[in-house]
Amino acid sequence: MKNLKRISFLVVLMTFVISCTTMKNDTSSAVSGKVESIESGKDGYTAKINTDTKGVYFATISIVNVGGPQNYKQLKIGDIVSLKGEIWKTDDENHIKVTQIVSVK
Repeated sequence: MKNLKRISFLVVLMTFVISCTTMKNDTSSAVSGKVESIESGKDGYTAKINTDTKGVYFATISIVNVGGPQNYKQLKIGDIVSLKGEIWKTDDENHIKVTQIVSVK
């Protein structure tokens, strides 16, 4: 009986730990706006995106991060874009590592 209680407790504990870890790692978000500038890099480029809410994001776009050349697009200044990826912030800047280019107009 004691072993059954211990096993049940461990199963519940492991389920809780796994579910919390999964929730923490979901940092994928979307950014939409107008491309204001582009800086070429080694593996791709960084596009400065101005959002409708007056926010500014620096979007790092590379062939590897978007899943290969079939998903890679070269944005142009003035394009209206929607991007998905991992967002992080520095002291004064917002960044997104783009994993999907949703739309370009």
